Amino acid sequence: MGKDFSSALRPAIVMTVLFAALLGIVYPLAMTGIGQAIFPSQANGSLVRDAQGKVVGSTVVGQAFTGDRYFQTRPSAAGKGYDGLSSSGSNLGPTSQALVDRVKPDVAKRREEGVSGPLPADLVTASGSGLDPDVSPANALAQAPRIARVRGLAVEQVRNLVAKQSEGSLLGEDHVNVLALNRALDALPRSAAPDTSTR
Repeated sequence: MGKDFSSALRPAIVMTVLFAALLGIVYPLAMTGIGQAIFPSQANGSLVRDAQGKVVGSTVVGQAFTGDRYFQTRPSAAGKGYDGLSSSGSNLGPTSQALVDRVKPDVAKRREEGVSGPLPADLVTASGSGLDPDVSPANALAQAPRIARVRGLAVEQVRNLVAKQSEGSLLGEDHVNVLALNRALDALPRSAAPDTSTR
């Protein structure tokens, strides 16, 4: 009996060690190597760098822009906002009073900024992950008058910039990457409007 047990135990131990090494070391290293060789930007987080090489964000993870002179991302329910360690939605349904109470201040803020008519949903509601880097073109266009006013630009110039930055999707709706849009906005010729807001 003891002999049968030890002879059955040995292959089990060998297979456990073998698969632990294969799936815990070899496979991850191989996938990391392939990712670095074929898709280095994506494998390293799709980071965006400024002219000095400093990381300013990622094309796939949203970040909060709070200044009036910038396009703002949609609200985030991830931690204190765009926290990758707390990625999640609020799980509040359309009939939730808590959702209504959370959205009301955002609606009031947009109205104070001069946005009239129906508000695009993503202007006042969070995404499922809380880390969405994109907004709808309608969201960006609703913010265009504020940005034009603060920067001293023509509204049509800002709207044209939104149109240029809009991207289609094979399976989804058109979208605009907020970081890319704000970088393009900063690349426009400087206006005489005072910079009184922060990023």
